[in-house]
Amino acid sequence: MKKPKMILGLALVAITGLVLVAADHIDAPSVTGNAADITDMYTFQGQNTNNLVFAVNTQGLLSPNATAAAMFSENVMIEINIDNTGDNVEDLVIQAIRKGNKMYFFGPYAPAATGTSSTIKTSAASGNVAISTYGSAAVIAESGGMKFFAGPRDDPFFFDLGQFQAILGGTASGFNNPGTDTFAGTNVLSVVVEVPKAMLGTATSLNVWAETKKKQ
Repeated sequence: MKKPKMILGLALVAITGLVLVAADHIDAPSVTGNAADITDMYTFQGQNTNNLVFAVNTQGLLSPNATAAAMFSENVMIEINIDNTGDNVEDLVIQAIRKGNKMYFFGPYAPAATGTSSTIKTSAASGNVAISTYGSAAVIAESGGMKFFAGPRDDPFFFDLGQFQAILGGTASGFNNPGTDTFAGTNVLSVVVEVPKAMLGTATSLNVWAETKKKQ
Protein backbone atom coordinates (compact mmCIF):
# COMPACT_ATOMS: atom_id res chain seq x y z
CA MET A 1 0.00 0.00 0.00
CA LYS A 2 1.55 3.31 -1.04
CA LYS A 3 0.80 6.51 0.82
CA PRO A 4 -2.91 6.07 1.59
CA LYS A 5 -4.73 9.35 1.97
CA MET A 6 -6.33 10.12 5.32
CA ILE A 7 -10.11 10.32 4.96
CA LEU A 8 -11.20 10.98 8.53
CA GLY A 9 -9.55 11.22 11.93
CA LEU A 10 -11.06 10.75 15.37
CA ALA A 11 -9.13 11.60 18.52
CA LEU A 12 -9.12 10.02 21.94
CA VAL A 13 -6.92 10.38 25.01
CA ALA A 14 -6.56 7.34 27.26
CA ILE A 15 -4.99 7.77 30.70
CA THR A 16 -4.21 4.87 33.01
CA GLY A 17 -7.37 3.97 34.92
CA LEU A 18 -9.54 6.31 32.85
CA VAL A 19 -11.25 6.09 29.49
CA LEU A 20 -12.13 9.19 27.49
CA VAL A 21 -14.20 8.65 24.38
CA ALA A 22 -14.53 10.70 21.22
CA ALA A 23 -17.78 10.07 19.40
CA ASP A 24 -19.08 11.13 16.02
CA HIS A 25 -21.96 9.47 14.17
CA ILE A 26 -22.63 11.89 11.32
CA ASP A 27 -19.82 13.13 9.08
CA ALA A 28 -19.25 14.89 5.80
CA PRO A 29 -21.10 13.38 2.81
CA SER A 30 -17.92 11.90 1.35
CA VAL A 31 -17.49 9.52 4.29
CA THR A 32 -20.89 9.22 5.97
CA GLY A 33 -22.12 5.64 5.97
CA ASN A 34 -19.17 4.13 4.15
CA ALA A 35 -16.14 2.14 5.27
CA ALA A 36 -14.14 5.30 6.03
CA ASP A 37 -16.71 6.65 8.51
CA ILE A 38 -15.47 6.30 12.12
CA THR A 39 -18.20 6.59 14.75
CA ASP A 40 -16.29 5.98 17.98
CA MET A 41 -13.01 4.82 19.41
CA TYR A 42 -12.53 3.23 22.81
CA THR A 43 -9.38 2.38 24.75
CA PHE A 44 -9.57 0.49 28.04
CA GLN A 45 -7.75 -2.01 30.22
CA GLY A 46 -8.40 -5.61 29.29
CA GLN A 47 -9.80 -8.33 31.52
CA ASN A 48 -6.15 -9.31 31.72
CA THR A 49 -4.89 -6.16 33.43
CA ASN A 50 -1.54 -6.49 31.68
CA ASN A 51 -3.28 -5.74 28.37
CA LEU A 52 -4.86 -2.70 26.73
CA VAL A 53 -7.82 -2.97 24.36
CA PHE A 54 -8.36 -0.70 21.33
CA ALA A 55 -11.76 -0.69 19.63
CA VAL A 56 -12.61 1.32 16.51
CA ASN A 57 -16.21 1.42 15.29
CA THR A 58 -17.18 2.39 11.75
CA GLN A 59 -20.29 2.71 9.58
CA GLY A 60 -22.74 3.77 12.28
CA LEU A 61 -26.55 3.75 12.34
CA LEU A 62 -26.78 0.39 10.59
CA SER A 63 -30.22 -1.20 10.77
CA PRO A 64 -30.35 -5.00 11.19
CA ASN A 65 -31.03 -5.41 7.45
CA ALA A 66 -28.22 -3.03 6.50
CA THR A 67 -25.83 -4.75 8.91
CA ALA A 68 -26.09 -8.04 7.05
CA ALA A 69 -24.89 -6.34 3.86
CA ALA A 70 -22.30 -3.99 5.40
CA MET A 71 -18.66 -4.75 4.66
CA PHE A 72 -15.19 -3.50 5.46
CA SER A 73 -13.46 -2.16 2.34
CA GLU A 74 -10.26 -3.69 1.02
CA ASN A 75 -9.26 -0.16 -0.02
CA VAL A 76 -9.62 1.40 3.45
CA MET A 77 -7.09 0.84 6.21
CA ILE A 78 -8.01 1.44 9.85
CA GLU A 79 -5.03 2.85 11.73
CA ILE A 80 -4.71 3.26 15.49
CA ASN A 81 -2.08 5.86 16.40
CA ILE A 82 -0.34 5.77 19.77
CA ASP A 83 1.70 8.63 21.18
CA ASN A 84 3.72 7.53 24.22
CA THR A 85 5.94 10.61 24.50
CA GLY A 86 3.31 13.33 24.91
CA ASP A 87 4.08 15.28 21.73
CA ASN A 88 0.85 14.37 19.90
CA VAL A 89 2.80 12.58 17.15
CA GLU A 90 2.34 8.85 16.70
CA ASP A 91 5.21 6.74 18.03
CA LEU A 92 3.47 3.46 17.30
CA VAL A 93 0.71 2.36 14.93
CA ILE A 94 -1.59 -0.63 14.75
CA GLN A 95 -3.08 -1.13 11.28
CA ALA A 96 -5.96 -3.29 10.11
CA ILE A 97 -7.00 -3.99 6.55
CA ARG A 98 -9.42 -6.47 5.03
CA LYS A 99 -8.40 -9.01 2.41
CA GLY A 100 -11.11 -11.41 1.37
CA ASN A 101 -13.02 -12.63 4.42
CA LYS A 102 -10.23 -11.86 6.87
CA MET A 103 -8.92 -8.78 8.67
CA TYR A 104 -5.13 -8.55 8.77
CA PHE A 105 -3.32 -6.68 11.55
CA PHE A 106 0.13 -5.08 11.63
CA GLY A 107 1.93 -3.64 14.66
CA PRO A 108 2.25 -2.10 17.06
CA TYR A 109 5.37 -0.76 15.39
CA ALA A 110 7.11 2.58 14.87
CA PRO A 111 5.99 4.01 11.50
CA ALA A 112 8.52 5.14 8.91
CA ALA A 113 6.58 8.39 8.47
CA THR A 114 3.96 10.20 10.53
CA GLY A 115 0.93 12.26 9.56
CA THR A 116 -1.68 11.77 6.88
CA SER A 117 0.17 9.26 4.69
CA SER A 118 1.00 5.72 5.73
CA THR A 119 2.56 2.56 4.42
CA ILE A 120 2.19 -0.94 5.82
CA LYS A 121 5.30 -2.68 7.10
CA THR A 122 4.45 -6.23 6.09
CA SER A 123 7.22 -7.65 8.28
CA ALA A 124 5.30 -6.25 11.29
CA ALA A 125 2.31 -8.54 10.69
CA SER A 126 0.86 -9.48 14.06
CA GLY A 127 -2.11 -11.68 13.17
CA ASN A 128 -5.39 -12.06 11.33
CA VAL A 129 -8.95 -13.05 12.09
CA ALA A 130 -11.91 -14.23 10.06
CA ILE A 131 -14.44 -11.40 9.85
CA SER A 132 -17.48 -12.33 11.92
CA THR A 133 -20.82 -12.32 10.11
CA TYR A 134 -24.05 -10.77 11.33
CA GLY A 135 -26.08 -13.11 13.50
CA SER A 136 -23.20 -15.52 14.09
CA ALA A 137 -20.99 -16.00 17.12
CA ALA A 138 -18.03 -13.66 17.38
CA VAL A 139 -14.77 -15.04 16.00
CA ILE A 140 -11.69 -14.11 18.05
CA ALA A 141 -8.13 -14.97 17.06
CA GLU A 142 -4.99 -14.94 19.20
CA SER A 143 -1.36 -14.59 18.18
CA GLY A 144 1.80 -13.47 19.97
CA GLY A 145 -0.08 -12.46 23.10
CA MET A 146 -2.53 -10.31 21.11
CA LYS A 147 -6.23 -10.88 20.40
CA PHE A 148 -8.17 -9.76 17.31
CA PHE A 149 -11.81 -9.27 16.27
CA ALA A 150 -13.52 -7.72 13.26
CA GLY A 151 -17.22 -7.66 12.47
CA PRO A 152 -20.65 -6.23 13.33
CA ARG A 153 -21.56 -5.27 16.89
CA ASP A 154 -24.41 -3.46 18.59
CA ASP A 155 -23.51 0.25 18.82
CA PRO A 156 -22.39 0.71 22.46
CA PHE A 157 -22.57 4.50 22.37
CA PHE A 158 -25.43 6.00 24.42
CA PHE A 159 -26.86 9.40 23.52
CA ASP A 160 -30.29 10.96 23.93
CA LEU A 161 -30.48 13.01 20.74
CA GLY A 162 -34.10 14.05 21.23
CA GLN A 163 -33.41 15.49 24.69
CA PHE A 164 -30.26 17.16 23.42
CA GLN A 165 -32.26 18.89 20.71
CA ALA A 166 -34.83 19.96 23.31
CA ILE A 167 -32.05 21.50 25.40
CA LEU A 168 -30.71 23.37 22.37
CA GLY A 169 -34.24 24.53 21.55
CA GLY A 170 -34.79 25.86 25.07
CA THR A 171 -37.66 23.50 25.94
CA ALA A 172 -35.60 21.43 28.40
CA SER A 173 -32.98 22.38 30.96
CA GLY A 174 -31.06 19.10 31.14
CA PHE A 175 -30.90 15.41 30.37
CA ASN A 176 -33.26 12.85 31.88
CA ASN A 177 -32.06 10.02 34.09
CA PRO A 178 -32.46 7.56 32.52
CA GLY A 179 -32.51 9.02 29.04
CA THR A 180 -33.58 7.45 25.76
CA ASP A 181 -30.84 5.74 23.77
CA THR A 182 -31.09 7.13 20.25
CA PHE A 183 -28.73 4.44 18.95
CA ALA A 184 -30.62 1.48 20.42
CA GLY A 185 -31.18 -1.18 17.78
CA THR A 186 -28.44 0.11 15.47
CA ASN A 187 -25.12 -1.51 14.73
CA VAL A 188 -21.56 -0.70 13.72
CA LEU A 189 -18.67 -2.57 12.16
CA SER A 190 -15.95 -2.96 14.79
CA VAL A 191 -12.25 -3.69 14.78
CA VAL A 192 -10.91 -4.69 18.19
CA VAL A 193 -7.35 -5.56 19.14
CA GLU A 194 -6.01 -6.42 22.59
CA VAL A 195 -2.32 -5.72 23.13
CA PRO A 196 0.09 -6.44 26.00
CA LYS A 197 1.01 -3.13 27.61
CA ALA A 198 4.66 -4.13 27.35
CA MET A 199 4.40 -3.61 23.57
CA LEU A 200 3.35 0.03 24.02
CA GLY A 201 6.31 1.46 25.89
CA THR A 202 6.72 2.50 29.50
CA ALA A 203 4.72 5.76 29.56
CA THR A 204 2.10 6.14 32.30
CA SER A 205 -0.32 7.80 29.86
CA LEU A 206 -0.98 7.49 26.14
CA ASN A 207 -2.52 9.75 23.53
CA VAL A 208 -4.50 7.59 21.13
CA TRP A 209 -6.43 8.40 17.95
CA ALA A 210 -7.77 6.46 14.99
CA GLU A 211 -7.86 7.23 11.28
CA THR A 212 -9.19 5.57 8.18
CA LYS A 213 -6.89 5.88 5.20
CA LYS A 214 -7.85 5.17 1.62
CA LYS A 215 -5.48 3.39 -0.73
CA GLN A 216 -4.37 5.49 -3.69
